[in-house]
Amino acid sequence: MKDFAITNIKNLVGVWEQAPTKPLRGDELSHLPQLANSWLAVQDGLIAEYGQGVLPDIYNELPHIDAQGGHVLPCFVDSHTHIVYATSREQEFVARIKGQTYEEIAANGGGILNSAKRVTEASEEELFHSAFERLLLCVNQGTGAIEIKSGYGLSTESELKMLRVIKRLKNVSPIPIKATFLGAHAFPMEFKNNQQAYIDIIINEMLPQIAENNLADYIDVFCDRGFFDVAQTCQILRAGAQYGLKGKIHGNELGLTGGVQAAVAENALSVDHLEHTSEEEIILLANSSTIGTLLPSTAFFLGIPYPNARGLIGGGAAVCLASDFNPGSSPSGRMSFVISLACIKMKMTPAEAINAATVNAAFALELQDSLGTITKGKLAKLIITKPISSLEFLPYNFGGDIIEKVL
Repeated sequence: MKDFAITNIKNLVGVWEQAPTKPLRGDELSHLPQLANSWLAVQDGLIAEYGQGVLPDIYNELPHIDAQGGHVLPCFVDSHTHIVYATSREQEFVARIKGQTYEEIAANGGGILNSAKRVTEASEEELFHSAFERLLLCVNQGTGAIEIKSGYGLSTESELKMLRVIKRLKNVSPIPIKATFLGAHAFPMEFKNNQQAYIDIIINEMLPQIAENNLADYIDVFCDRGFFDVAQTCQILRAGAQYGLKGKIHGNELGLTGGVQAAVAENALSVDHLEHTSEEEIILLANSSTIGTLLPSTAFFLGIPYPNARGLIGGGAAVCLASDFNPGSSPSGRMSFVISLACIKMKMTPAEAINAATVNAAFALELQDSLGTITKGKLAKLIITKPISSLEFLPYNFGGDIIEKVL
């Protein structure tokens, strides 16, 4: 349905006559404009007009959706996921309960290497159908745009297979998808003692074929302890840039390991995780265009420190929120729970968290011109909530299902 009107809206949330041209920072992040007792008209799939009171006669011929006193807000933008994978990893979940760390599991061939083995064994068709089910689950939970990474292939054949699956998902998805090449997710066991040889494969084998077949929008590297160091990360990002792939980095999940420094030096679009930051990292991000993507459900699931959201926001860094939906460290794409965790564990206000999951997250995928706010001309990717007392009820009611309809 491309033409419709929504009436009886208690609050229209994220209303910007002129959408922000840069990610919100500092005090700006707490500014979440709302329009009470309102209506919204959509034509040809785009937000056409909105206002307060009674729907104008000019829009009466449109099919009506009665919000029944619910809130309407922009769909969430999930800028960091790994939803193309073969099998779940609940055995590792149990191992962590019994005391093993994420790094110990990875060192013994679990974690990313476990998923890589399963992806190699799975057919492209199997990967596509299971990922499509996860994609629809995310959409039904309010996600209106999503990023999907490769990185469970770790060989030219399997990385290309994953990226072809993501390209197929793009063709059938009801929401925009951005594809990220993450061949530098881990070192395969056979390259444990010859890391440069695997980096050479990424640069000389994988990247040319990815570019030739237009399989990726971005390139990512896991820059952290036990994975890729800063020099290796910069080498890979620079190679990707030669093929027009903007950089993203998994950084500082396991320690102060230089991920932020590498991201800023290479002008990466975002640096994601940031469970560990010092004043140096905060200052660097505050003085850069790189967005800090915070993944609180990963910290929740792994039992590791949460990102210092208050320090980052107070220091002037641009931050967004994402789910990190993956089989090993965040097996959920429910963005409303991510927002709840951001409030409960990272002390973000509801307004800050919602802006971080909509406005700023759209910038992290370069979709700010079409998503993230209620602005005329933007895509009508919208959430209608059930009747709730206030918008703050969304993060307060953690784990609850307050979404009535996703458009």
